[in-house]
Amino acid sequence: MKVKFIILITAALFALSHFELHAQANRTATFKSSITVNGTSNIHDWNSKVEQVNGEAVLGPDNKIESLTVKIPVQTLKSGDKMMDKKTYETMLHEKHPSIIFSLTEPTIAHVTPSEVQVTLTGNLTIAGVTKRISFKSSGKKNSNGDYVLSGSLPVKITDFKMKIPTALLGTIKAGDAVTIKVDVTLPANNLAILN
Repeated sequence: MKVKFIILITAALFALSHFELHAQANRTATFKSSITVNGTSNIHDWNSKVEQVNGEAVLGPDNKIESLTVKIPVQTLKSGDKMMDKKTYETMLHEKHPSIIFSLTEPTIAHVTPSEVQVTLTGNLTIAGVTKRISFKSSGKKNSNGDYVLSGSLPVKITDFKMKIPTALLGTIKAGDAVTIKVDVTLPANNLAILN
């Protein structure tokens, strides 16, 4: 049970309903989660929510996550403002690079106690065709329902991925370079039961 739980917690950091987990029994589980990209501009702060995530995780021996791949279709980032979404997709060169991709590069073990969990994922993040090595840390606690609730955030810069900072209205509105990717995940207790 513990081995399977560790793979679920780690993969859940990026999982939505389209996440497949290959553990000993090759079973799947679903999670409640949200991924939000938060940024600024010279006018106001902004955020876009991710509406779809696809991925796969594989568990190897010794409780390690041997591989984890996450793909976010760029056009599933939604801000509620069609013009802003269009600028976002153009900035991320979505026609040539339609997905944001994270690939684990180091086997990972989650640190789990009966009430808490901590996970660090290290790998390559590719946006607009440019790849950077990142480490993503998250932590969480078990709530009164027996669910594990985790959260973490990753600061990145638009220019680190060789993207042009988006502007609008002839340059009078300009986005800030720094953005934060925030991940919140709830692993329901009833998902653990399927893996017994």
